[in-house]
Amino acid sequence: MNEQNSSEKVKNNRFGNILLITVLSLILNIILSKLALYFKMPLYLDTVGTILAAMLGGNLSAVAVGFFVNVINGLTDVSTVYYGIINILIAVFAVILHKRGAFDRIGGIVAAIVVFSIIGGGLGSLITYFLNGFDFGDVVSAPLVVAIYERFGLSKFLSQLLADISVDIFDKTVAVALSVIIYRLIPGSYKGEQRSIFVLSPDSAGSEEHRHKYSIKRSLIRKVVVMVIIAEILLGTLASITGFILYRQAALSKFTDIADGVAKAAAVLIDAERTDEFLEKGRAAEGYNEIEKNLYKIKESFPQTTYLYVYKILEDGCHVVFDLDSEGGVEASQPGDIVEFDPTFVPYLPKLFKGEEIEPIISDDQFGKLLTVYKPLKGSTYVAADIAIGEIVADEAKFVIKLLSMFFALSVIIMSIVLELVNRGIVYPVNRMASASMSFAYKFDRDGESGLRFMESLKIHTFDEIEYLYKSLMKMCRDLLNYIKQLSVQNKRITRMQDEIIINFAEMVEARDNSTGNHIKKTAFYVEAIAKELQKNGKFTDILTDEYIAKLKRSAPLHDIGKIAVSDSILNKPGKLTPEEFAIMKGHTTEGEKILKKIEANASDSMDDDYLKESIEMAFYHHEKWDGTGYPNGLKGDDIPLSARIMAVADVFDALIAERVYKTSLPYDKAMEIILEGAGKAFDPVVVEAFSHIAKELYDERTILKK
Repeated sequence: MNEQNSSEKVKNNRFGNILLITVLSLILNIILSKLALYFKMPLYLDTVGTILAAMLGGNLSAVAVGFFVNVINGLTDVSTVYYGIINILIAVFAVILHKRGAFDRIGGIVAAIVVFSIIGGGLGSLITYFLNGFDFGDVVSAPLVVAIYERFGLSKFLSQLLADISVDIFDKTVAVALSVIIYRLIPGSYKGEQRSIFVLSPDSAGSEEHRHKYSIKRSLIRKVVVMVIIAEILLGTLASITGFILYRQAALSKFTDIADGVAKAAAVLIDAERTDEFLEKGRAAEGYNEIEKNLYKIKESFPQTTYLYVYKILEDGCHVVFDLDSEGGVEASQPGDIVEFDPTFVPYLPKLFKGEEIEPIISDDQFGKLLTVYKPLKGSTYVAADIAIGEIVADEAKFVIKLLSMFFALSVIIMSIVLELVNRGIVYPVNRMASASMSFAYKFDRDGESGLRFMESLKIHTFDEIEYLYKSLMKMCRDLLNYIKQLSVQNKRITRMQDEIIINFAEMVEARDNSTGNHIKKTAFYVEAIAKELQKNGKFTDILTDEYIAKLKRSAPLHDIGKIAVSDSILNKPGKLTPEEFAIMKGHTTEGEKILKKIEANASDSMDDDYLKESIEMAFYHHEKWDGTGYPNGLKGDDIPLSARIMAVADVFDALIAERVYKTSLPYDKAMEIILEGAGKAFDPVVVEAFSHIAKELYDERTILKK
């Protein structure tokens, strides 16, 4: 319970720290941006808090600061909201760069400045350019934009881009420098903890091979990020296309209503009964100039209107009654002039000749792409208002930029919140379970209890399938540990039983030799002691492990198993053996190898690997001599297995100090003299040296083996 409360306390403290970091960073951004504006500095300084939040609080904190600073500034300037995506993208990249340690080295800081400048200057110039109708804005960089445009003759867009990036490099250099300085001044205990996905440690993964095999290449959170991004892109694309189509329809409807209203207002001014007179006399007709003046007022009242005119549609063309001058250098036609039919209007001529209503027309002819609304006056005379489609395109561009800017800004906010929730509720608990289960798996053979305690300490409470999975995993691990404990006890019993069988089997063989007594037990005792002394002295370190020494001790009693094939008359002969009898006696080495190899082959599916390897080596080679004069193969030096070299010393020493039917026992000193003289001849000198350190102690203790 205390561990759970402690965990909850740490979690709450971390949440409180992140909230405090977010609020303070947001305030810092607002204060600095207002100061820059107040002192008319060529800086924005609205990203210092964002970068600082990225380093202190992580992704959600930084994104929240980046978004809300523009929302708050947007209370006084709505257009600022549309630049929110810039601050949010800077927040995201600041988190990435911080995690990669970019702010800890000069090269990384320079890279951060470049990245932030490209985001702020490049994307910022695009937004500015489109929001201002493909023209200059009045942002901080505006004076520089105008200077570049007038001095170098570049396009408006390129001028805007170069100016914004230039200003942004200066701004982001100051912002990054301030952020890094503030971050380094903050004590380490107040810096937000960045939770990371686990990577298996040596303790949890065991060997290097296991760490390589089971190290995480694609974390669950990365897969979630990819899925969320794909979902956001698909949803955003669908929403943007739908929004754009609806906006285009609304825009066309709006501009159609404007053109229709202009045409109707103009129709009210014109006396339909006098159109033929106006056509014939032009400006000389009474009241013509007054009507034309009022028509200009109507056009000026609706700046979207490109052309306003009155035509009488006849077979030979459009006869001009009124035509107003337009911006862009297009001069108006004079009363009575005849204008050829635009190809777009040809399908509508039958209705126009009859003076009937026609629907608004979008044309792309000699006067450009236009939206035209015709209102009939009398007969085939019409008032027409044209609006350039370029106005609609500019309006659409503004809408698209606003839509995309707001959508991506909100998408990143939503994605950050979703990822934080997923990370806390799914990824982090699963990650901890994975880490704990790997620790349990690879510590199991060494310290299963420790691995289980670590897993129990997680105390995952998500109140969903993850918690059920955790509880099931805990039960499985407990049951497995208990089962292995029971199995371990059973294995120990089986091992003891095997050892007893080996000892009793060897004793049955030795019992045929009336003079050997406890030879097999004593030699096993000597073999273990010599091996441990060699290990202690750092000899044969690649072979003499604890496991190997334990196998030597268990294998030693079988070294004379081949004597079962030697007749009792030879085995118990009180005198010296004849050459023929000695040849038979020497055969116990090869017979022992045959017996043990047959056992190994027949029981291979029920024995551990190499269970009888040392027994076979001892039985076959324990009469080989260091100088190559031994039997059965006359091996020399290191070609003789280490187990047999150790057994050779133990076997001869015990034979020397033991009483046999054909000899009396030798005193310790005489026996040791023979052993030492045999070093480098009969015995491995390294083994003899190790034995000499412990021989007296072993000799004094040998009586404990007697029964």
